[in-house]
Amino acid sequence: MIQQNENFHLKNWEIVSVNPNNKNWDWKDLFCFWGNNIQTLIGFSLISSLYLTYNLNFLIVFIGCLIASFLVYIFASLVGKPSQKYGLPFPVILRTSMGINGARYVALLRGLVGIFMFGVQTFFISKSIAYLIRITLFSIESSFLDQSIFLFFFMGMNIIDGVAFLFTLLIQYWLFSKGQSVNRSFINFSALFVYFGLILFLIIIISENFIEVSNSFKLSLNYKNAIAKNNLVPLTMIIGTMFAYFSILIVNFGDFSRYVKNESELNKGNLSLILNLVLFSFLAILIVLGVDIILTKNAVQIDQLLTNPTDIIGKFDNTYLTIISLIFILFSSASTNLIANYIPSQNALLNFLPKKLSLKSSGFLIILFGFFVGLLWLPIISRIGILSLVDTIAAFFGPIFGIMIADYYFIRNRNISNKDIFSSVSGGLYFYSNGWQIKSIYALFIGFIFSAATIWNVDLRVLQTFSWVIGAFVSWLIYYLLASD
Repeated sequence: MIQQNENFHLKNWEIVSVNPNNKNWDWKDLFCFWGNNIQTLIGFSLISSLYLTYNLNFLIVFIGCLIASFLVYIFASLVGKPSQKYGLPFPVILRTSMGINGARYVALLRGLVGIFMFGVQTFFISKSIAYLIRITLFSIESSFLDQSIFLFFFMGMNIIDGVAFLFTLLIQYWLFSKGQSVNRSFINFSALFVYFGLILFLIIIISENFIEVSNSFKLSLNYKNAIAKNNLVPLTMIIGTMFAYFSILIVNFGDFSRYVKNESELNKGNLSLILNLVLFSFLAILIVLGVDIILTKNAVQIDQLLTNPTDIIGKFDNTYLTIISLIFILFSSASTNLIANYIPSQNALLNFLPKKLSLKSSGFLIILFGFFVGLLWLPIISRIGILSLVDTIAAFFGPIFGIMIADYYFIRNRNISNKDIFSSVSGGLYFYSNGWQIKSIYALFIGFIFSAATIWNVDLRVLQTFSWVIGAFVSWLIYYLLASD
C-alpha cells in the first residue's frame, strides 16, 4: 500500500493533544482565570457605573449581571468541553468545522485582533510603569525631570515612556513564553493578589468610615418597582453589555480548558464566574462609595462619583498609596493581556505556521507587531478610528462559535478524529475541498453580515451589544441546515 504524502504540515508540539499528566487545572484555577478577566480597569468602571451612576434599579442591575454571567457560563462550557476532552486548543478544534486549511485563516482573525489589542494594552501598562519611574526619580531629586533629555518627545513618548514601553514588552515576552505551567501560576497569583489588594484598600477606606459607608450602601439598594414593565429594556441592555464584556474570551476558551482535569472541574470552574462577579461587584461598589465619603470629608470637589480607579488614585495625594495601587493595576492588566490577547494570538500563529513556529518564535512575532501597534497608538492609530475595524473583525467571533457548536454537538455527535485532525492527506475527514469546508465559510459570512450590521447600520446599533449572539445563532442555524444533509 502506498502512503499518500501530506499537502502541508499540521503538527506542532504545542498544539497537539495535552499530555494527561499536564491536565492539572481544577475549578480553583478557572476561578482565578475568570477573576483575572473581571479584575480590569474597564470591569471596575463598568460594574460600579451600572450600580451607582446610571440611576438604575439595584436589583435589575444585579439580575442582569447574573443572567449575563450565566449565559457566559453556558457558552464557555459548550466551547470548552471538546478542548477539555481531546486536549486541543481552539484553532485545532476549528479544523473539524472549517477544514484543516480554512481553520488556519479563520483562527488567524482572532490572532490578529489579539495581537493588536496586546500592543494597545502593553502601551497602557507601560504608562503605569513610566509613572512609577517618574515618582522614583522625583523622590531622588525633584528637579531631575526638568532636564532637557526628558522634554524631548518622539511618537508621543519621551525617554522614560520609551524605556517603560520596551521594558513592558520584554518582561511580558520573558514571562509569557515559558509555557502553560508558568502562565497558570501567574494567572493564579495575579487573581488572588488583586483581590487581596481590593480587600486591603476597602479595609483602609471603611476602617474610620464604616457607618457612613454602610448607610450609603443601604441607600443605593433601590428595590422599588423592580418588576415594573419599564425595567425590561434596562435589564436587557445590562445583560447585553455584561455579556459583550466577556464575549471576546468565549470563542478561544478552549485554549485554557484543554488543561482542565475533567468535565466536572470545568463546569464548577465556569460557575465560579458568577461568584467572581458577585465578589468583585461588592468590592467595587463599597470602594467607590467609601472614596466618595472620604473625598467629601476632605472637601475635595468632584462633580460625580468616581468609578475609574485611575481617577480615584489621582484624587488621593498620597505617593505610597499611588505606588501600591499601580502595582496592583500592573498585575491585573498584565494577566488580562496574557489571557485575552497573548495566548489566543500565540495559538493562532502556531496553527497558521505549525512547522516553522515555536513558543519562543511565535511570542517574538507578537512582541514585534505589538511594538509597532504601541509605538503608533498615540500619534496615529488612536486618531484614525481603527477600533471600528477591529470591532468589525471581531464580528466574526460569534459566527465562528455558532459553527463550532453546530458541528461538534449536532453534526459529529461529540466525536473528533485525532488522526485526521492533524492530517492534510487528500480524502482525510477534515480535508473537504482542498482543506476548506465551503459550507462553514458560507455560514460564517452570512452570520458575519448580521453581526457586523449592528456596528455599521445606524438603525441597528441598539442591538450592538447582542451582535455576538446574533451572529452565533445565524451561523449555527445555516451551518446545521447545510451540513446535516
